[in-house]
Amino acid sequence: MIRRRRFKLTTSLEDRLVMDSKKNIERARLLPPGKERDGLLEKARQDEVVAGWFSSSGLLPPR
Repeated sequence: MIRRRRFKLTTSLEDRLVMDSKKNIERARLLPPGKERDGLLEKARQDEVVAGWFSSSGLLPPR
């Protein structure tokens, strides 16, 4: 049996990735240099890359 989401997503995945990226950058600014800060910055960079894929013309399905 397939279960449905219990809530509706009001923002697109692209918007959520951008917001998450900004949030991680802000959190990283508050931390001293180290593994945790580097991890947050890496996650922010990955989110920005994935969000950029949504607007890439190279990822359109074949016609």
